[in-house]
Amino acid sequence: MREIYSIRIDPTIKKLLSYATSEEKIDAEYKKYICLPNRKLYSAEVNGEIVSCIGVEFHNSKEVVIKHISVLPKERGSGIGSSMIRFICKEYNLNSISAETDKDAVMFYSNFGFHVTSLGEKYPRVERFLCIFEVK
Repeated sequence: MREIYSIRIDPTIKKLLSYATSEEKIDAEYKKYICLPNRKLYSAEVNGEIVSCIGVEFHNSKEVVIKHISVLPKERGSGIGSSMIRFICKEYNLNSISAETDKDAVMFYSNFGFHVTSLGEKYPRVERFLCIFEVK
């Protein structure tokens, strides 16, 4: 895992972020990772190619929120997403990690061990879920 510092967004990171947020928000979200001290963005590579990213926001030294997590489609199901979460938990010695997500990612979080709670229809016809993982 490598922390991303570059002011200029790598095209692969931009593509990965597009899977996790709307196209019109990508540049603003990326800028938050570069400018805000409580946000960190990491990438992971396979054979020298960036294949995933995870972005977190620290609420305090022991609790973070996953703001973005994404793996290129050809690498999904290989454990990269889970390894990114384990890296963040270990790197920062966290007590808990949380994420808000849609129905498509609920199984990923549930399989990892997150407790999943429906937040209901936060947007018209879009159910959202809160996922919380207590690190042991």
